[in-house]
Amino acid sequence: MPPRAAAVRRKPSMSAARRCLRWLSRRRAIPVLVWAVSLLIAVNVVGIHIAGGIEGWQRWMAAQSGAFLAWRLLLYAVTAWGWLWMRRRLRAREPERAAGQRLLRAEVAAIVAVIVLEAGLLMQAR
Repeated sequence: MPPRAAAVRRKPSMSAARRCLRWLSRRRAIPVLVWAVSLLIAVNVVGIHIAGGIEGWQRWMAAQSGAFLAWRLLLYAVTAWGWLWMRRRLRAREPERAAGQRLLRAEVAAIVAVIVLEAGLLMQAR
């Protein structure tokens, strides 16, 4: 076996999860994620306080469900536009069939995830 092939088959020294976490922390994604979750928690706590309790907050959220649906649809539309923009650039850079298949798998997974999330919200509302 040539030396180069042996180097390719060598096991990585650190797990994929650890590499991913290391990359995220270097990119400052973890602090941003913690900040975003903290902001969401703070908004909910303030909303509960303003609405006079959890029941009032839940009633307000149910009354505003149409606005939340419109907001989600807007987010989905912006995400789809960004995805199409990115897809055109990627297809121009990598015209191979394998790249197209990877994109198709990611697109199907994203669409299934959105359908499952929205179906769950619809079933929860009934």
